Amino acid sequence: MVIPPRDMPDSNSNTAASSVTIPLPEPFSYREALIYLSRSPQECLHAVEGSRVMKLLEIEGKARLIEIREAAGSSSLELVFADGLPGSRGACEAAADYVTEWLDLNRDMTPFYRLAEKDSILGKLASDYRGLRIAGIPDLFEALVWAVIGQQINLAFAYTLKKRFVAAYGKRADWQDRNYWLFPKPSDLTGAAAGDLQQLQFTGKKAETVLRLAQLMDSGAISKSGLLALGDFQEAERQLTAIPGIGPWTANYVRMRCLRDPSAFPIGDAALHNALKLLLKQDSKPAEAEIRQLFTPWSGWEAYAVFYLWRTLSPAPPGPER
Repeated sequence: MVIPPRDMPDSNSNTAASSVTIPLPEPFSYREALIYLSRSPQECLHAVEGSRVMKLLEIEGKARLIEIREAAGSSSLELVFADGLPGSRGACEAAADYVTEWLDLNRDMTPFYRLAEKDSILGKLASDYRGLRIAGIPDLFEALVWAVIGQQINLAFAYTLKKRFVAAYGKRADWQDRNYWLFPKPSDLTGAAAGDLQQLQFTGKKAETVLRLAQLMDSGAISKSGLLALGDFQEAERQLTAIPGIGPWTANYVRMRCLRDPSAFPIGDAALHNALKLLLKQDSKPAEAEIRQLFTPWSGWEAYAVFYLWRTLSPAPPGPER
């Protein structure tokens, strides 16, 4: 479905604006954020163009294309409504809230860096990638589906499947000869069958899991607000793993990138194993017991330790800093 990325402000509003400024916390590295967001040319839900990030959001029921850039002085981000039309106060706040959550800008990183500076392994990573924050997935359905897609396949093929899924069920907005996409809502899969997803090269099990998740979320049986209201990430994980097709790795990935639990620990993650193998200069991937022992000093910040270890697998592109 193609929708126009436009949202006219209330004609009676005197608070409409065409851009929003978000003050940046310390430390924050926009360069590191760009490196992570640029990790796949197959990414379909945002586009990195030089030092700008383009992202289509649904705000107040309408599609808005926003451009994110670092303001002069590097002390803030500027969000610009790329269609040139101003947004209401609510639209501006919604855009700022999304980006703040997406880039984890409300996180106080002081305890993490204090912990890291005393650690022989994490200390170097924290120094090399200072200001790196976990790029999240604010929407629970998107986070769950992306995690299910990524089960037991390489990252390149996972991006291919996501692109096919979004093109089949998401909404598209065209702007200046480019396509921008919104991730499907659970209700967008109403009437879809497992065979439809299998035609996109989903396995039968993954197709069934995605449709089950869509039904559960569309009915309200599972929601992000409901999981967060539990006040217990372990209980949230138990509720997620009670869903057929959702295991501990998937649940912890969602805890990490959507529920924003800094202690989430996807210990079975293949990229984590590869990063540790290279970092520790071992011939084989470390055993689970060895990984748990290694992570013991990082208790409470396992998610950030994992994210910084992932970063070692994505070297900065050549050329000047951007």
